[in-house]
Amino acid sequence: MTHAKTTPTSRAAAPFLDMRKAAVFLVRYGMFIALALWMLAMSLTSEHFLTSTNLLNVARQAAPIVIIGVGMTFVMATAGIDLSVGSLVALVSVLTAAWLVAGLPPLLVIAMVILVGVMLGALNGAIITLGVPAFVVTLAALTSFRGVGFVISEGRAVPISDPIFAFIGRGDVLGINTPLIIAAVVVVVGWFVLNRTRFGLYALATGGREEAARVMGLAITKIKIAVYAITGGLAALAGVVISARLSNGSPNAGMMLELEVIAAVVLGGTSLFGGRATIAGTVVGALLINFVRNGLNLHGVNPYWVQVVTGVILVLAVLMNTVLNRRAEAWARANPEDDREVRK
Repeated sequence: MTHAKTTPTSRAAAPFLDMRKAAVFLVRYGMFIALALWMLAMSLTSEHFLTSTNLLNVARQAAPIVIIGVGMTFVMATAGIDLSVGSLVALVSVLTAAWLVAGLPPLLVIAMVILVGVMLGALNGAIITLGVPAFVVTLAALTSFRGVGFVISEGRAVPISDPIFAFIGRGDVLGINTPLIIAAVVVVVGWFVLNRTRFGLYALATGGREEAARVMGLAITKIKIAVYAITGGLAALAGVVISARLSNGSPNAGMMLELEVIAAVVLGGTSLFGGRATIAGTVVGALLINFVRNGLNLHGVNPYWVQVVTGVILVLAVLMNTVLNRRAEAWARANPEDDREVRK
């Protein structure tokens, strides 16, 4: 019977390996830890934070961000970005109200606005595949979509009183709020597609090394158009949820929503440079942003400062996503022997 010898070198390397494992753990699950710590702190400092009413309100507000965030995760997986989702929500909100006023059946209206979202998202993707940067294309769409919404509505909000929309926005099934059910279904489907289908694998490959993916024979153009179409459709679905919850169609709906979605996706660990994406992380990022805002509001912080904090969170998310994560992962992969050589 033989025993492996423990050398002085291996004993010296053990602490370094443990530190690297801890670094990898923090990189992968840092946002989950941050969310848990924030909720613990708020529960100890505010008696209203952990009430069912407050938690339900935060989850309901986070639902549209989660819905769009799933689509944005696919876009960022391909190393893209979509700045137009907030304006698309506004356009869908206006179209929903206008078509309901025109007497169209509510289910048909929902199908039509989602189709509009898919088509506009696919249009963004098609232009991007021609070589125009995604930032430029979607920034132009951000202005155009909301502008069309203002033209259609003439700048006015139109009430929505249809009972089906009331159910979508404020109803419940077995005590679970309808927007939460919609968001949960989107998350489950999105997770399955990203992690268990060839399309998800191809999207990640496209963002990881596009030229290598092209050489492998992947249909890069179709993949890019598809991920933007998915995001457009989910933005339209979120627009329906928001309009139903607020009971009106407004060209001001979804204002600055794109920044919250991007912050949630980046906070969750999806890489800005493509090739790495996580649906679960996106959900946690959305919840963290909304719980931070909610906690500050419960403590009477000036709403303008809450906006400042949201901006700071976005900057920190980008910093962690680009610099800290990369350095932590590089350090975690390094050889302990190399570390000692450098220190000598």
